[in-house]
Amino acid sequence: MMIRVRNRDGLERVAIDNPLATVAQLKSEIETHLQVPTHAQILSTNRNLLLAKSRNDLSRFTDMSDPSARLSSLNVAHGSVVYLAYEGQRTVAGPAFHRAGSFGKKMTMDDLIAKQMRVTRQEKAHCELVSFDRDAANVFQHYVNESLAFAVKRGGLCMGQCQRKGKLRDPDEEKLVEATALGLGMRRVGFIFTQTISQNKKDYTMSNAEVLQAVELHTEGNLKEWVTAVVKLKENEDGGAYVHVEAFQLSDMCVRLFKEGWFEREIQEEVDPNLSRMKKDVVVGGKDTRNVDSDFFLVVLKISDHLGPLSSTFPIENRNSPVTMKALKNHLDRTKSLPFVKRISDFHLLLLIARFLDVNADVPALAACVQMQATVPEGYQLLIESLATAS
Repeated sequence: MMIRVRNRDGLERVAIDNPLATVAQLKSEIETHLQVPTHAQILSTNRNLLLAKSRNDLSRFTDMSDPSARLSSLNVAHGSVVYLAYEGQRTVAGPAFHRAGSFGKKMTMDDLIAKQMRVTRQEKAHCELVSFDRDAANVFQHYVNESLAFAVKRGGLCMGQCQRKGKLRDPDEEKLVEATALGLGMRRVGFIFTQTISQNKKDYTMSNAEVLQAVELHTEGNLKEWVTAVVKLKENEDGGAYVHVEAFQLSDMCVRLFKEGWFEREIQEEVDPNLSRMKKDVVVGGKDTRNVDSDFFLVVLKISDHLGPLSSTFPIENRNSPVTMKALKNHLDRTKSLPFVKRISDFHLLLLIARFLDVNADVPALAACVQMQATVPEGYQLLIESLATAS
């Protein structure tokens, strides 16, 4: 049977298997399970026992003073309450907490919070600002404004400290870009893209599709300082148009959500382009939701510019007209008064030449000459000049 024991610490329970148990056996179980020594126990069925203030008061409760008396004779049965007074201190065991996970186990508040993905704004970027090569940036802006009139989207990888454009997701071309950048002491540091005129009518900074593309490239870049830049056409107060550039970093939370597969990759047309859709609920502003305002993922960067070590006068690949060897000849003729290494110090000229060189050995070696402004080996010089004259 189960006897409830009320004492100054609260209500506790003691189990006794023997239906003919005595007061002595009850005291023994209390000592075993409640850590109150037998000699210190005073038991009674009278609740006023707990109000006693002195030894003299305690001595008045004698109904359970006979250790040989059976509990049944005192009307103590299964579920009965017995009152316990004792002197001294004891350690009372608290409730047991278990790790959350299985059905029926208790969860602490920390366990509950850990199971929720909380999306908040990131206030501080991982880099102070982004500086674009002035000439290269102007060439890109002029192209999308004058040639394309911002009617279609264009994007490119940024190498080193310089913005470099090119058709994305062409594995062969990307290998040439990487090899050339390696020789120049550069690497992928960001992604730049344009928004069309029709997008200017929408109330968002970056659409959900653009966030997905940007965070995928950010993750591939494996660089916490990775930069995403947006080029768009905006209207000024006088009704005229001007080219506007904004730079961001995607927040650590955005990158984490992408790596862990939280983003919905298939974007439905009816979904607001300003909202990034999650596969599971996340916590935004204290509320559970699957739609996250894309602005939560953007950390604004300051923009600067600088004069880079390379020229940006050579025709750029992936434009309306393909780059031919005649362009190489014209470029070399126009710069014949300069040292040969200066004549080929253009990223896109090096990319054209890289098509005819070993991508693992020759391309980085030639690019390294340009980086150091060192003398170009005679073999490379003869090859470049022969390519130009072959046009």
